[in-house]
Amino acid sequence: MERRAANAARAARQAPPSPQVFAAYRYCEAVTGRQARNFAYGIRLLPTAQRRAMSALYAFSRRVDDIGDGPLETEVKRARLEETRDLLDLVRAGKVPDDATDPVAVALADAADRFPIPLGGLDELIDGVLMDVRGRAYETWDELKEYCRCVAGAIGRLSLGVFGTVPDAPGADRAPHYADTLGLALQLTNILRDVREDAAEGRTYLPREDLAAFGCDTSLDRHAPPAGGDFAGLVRFEVGRARALFAEGLRLLPLLDRRSAACVAAMAGIYHRLLARIARDPHAVLRGRVSLPAREKAYVALRGLSGLDARLAARTAPGESAT
Repeated sequence: MERRAANAARAARQAPPSPQVFAAYRYCEAVTGRQARNFAYGIRLLPTAQRRAMSALYAFSRRVDDIGDGPLETEVKRARLEETRDLLDLVRAGKVPDDATDPVAVALADAADRFPIPLGGLDELIDGVLMDVRGRAYETWDELKEYCRCVAGAIGRLSLGVFGTVPDAPGADRAPHYADTLGLALQLTNILRDVREDAAEGRTYLPREDLAAFGCDTSLDRHAPPAGGDFAGLVRFEVGRARALFAEGLRLLPLLDRRSAACVAAMAGIYHRLLARIARDPHAVLRGRVSLPAREKAYVALRGLSGLDARLAARTAPGESAT
């Protein structure tokens, strides 16, 4: 009976979308390709239905982020975010028809019909962006971790809804935790990469206790590090924290099918290599955005397809939680 149910679910996922839904997915894929090159690079490794669903998730998430990062007044941003939550409620209730005028809502509704996506993760994302809108600062890692779980850990759990896990995989019950932890690793890497850009916009995400410990509690929006502080030491400390999160989160890979694991390994691998570049030259994040050349991204994708990262993760002995 379980096998028949699995076959029926697979057939539903593979059924072609209506022309209106197909057009909505094409729109979301265009948004993803234009706005998130690293993400788009990774999801190219997925089967069509999963790739489309991931694009729909990204396009909705991008809309939420754009509201938070845009030039609107604070109260207008809050109202727009709550309107977006109302739209999510319509998706959740199955009240978005194929011919609705919002392509992102149409695509997300279809994806939610095809896959067991925990849409509450998008509520968490909205909550996290509301933290940005309020201008919240973070005193400790535990406080920053709460924010990271909303804006990135939730995305990991949403993605897991699309990927699924290998049937009867040992430890599959830990998959949501690993997906969440991997999201934290990616977000902390983003925070390090964008530290100067965020500071120029009046946002400092790194915990205040860490900034104070390394004498870097002055502005980080300049090309030069804060005078008298150990900026390189601060960055390497946060790199160590991110690496521990990656080590734990990558235990997700053996629980996924080959192509889903390749997708996750590609995206995580790109960010892991960004982290290595930042560790080698911590001051680079003050000079500009650290990135990888296309040939290195291609190598990371091939490595993911080979299954090497999944095999390494499977051999990693469980240790103390990084979270």
